[in-house]
Amino acid sequence: MLFSFINKYKNNALLALLLFFTAFVDADNKVSIVGLHEKHNPQTAEVSYVEKPAVYPENLPFSEIVRLNDTLYLSGMIPVEPGSIKLVKGGIKEQSHQVMTNIRSMLEANGYSMKNLVKCTVMLSDISQWGEFNKVYQEYFTAPYPARSAMGVNGLALGALVEVECIGSV
Repeated sequence: MLFSFINKYKNNALLALLLFFTAFVDADNKVSIVGLHEKHNPQTAEVSYVEKPAVYPENLPFSEIVRLNDTLYLSGMIPVEPGSIKLVKGGIKEQSHQVMTNIRSMLEANGYSMKNLVKCTVMLSDISQWGEFNKVYQEYFTAPYPARSAMGVNGLALGALVEVECIGSV
């Protein structure tokens, strides 16, 4: 049905998708996705936000973890000392350990573990340090490993050498 709807609006597929579905968040943080073409009750999704951060200070304008149904979205983690925005001292090895320790702490503080992670995105300020990062990364997981992407970037928050963002499943 979606494909026939898109075909009707083939000159503008984005418009077709927008017309096909609409989503909204109500006062209880429930996301409702309604197929405009259908006459049935909307499907709702439960969204929850981490109330008390485990790593970052409370006054930052983002949530450490957002849960949407059975999916966890973790904010990017840089190598800060817990409760602060101060980078740990050292090079890529020390910063990588701090990032991975922070991710594990954030998960465990909310009843999850590293085994819940299904995808990690790694950002390195110097992609030539990927090998060093990878050695540290492997210490925090056992097979089967999460899917992963790694990229070199032009700069990271606070001058960090590494940042890791993850998606999990419960």
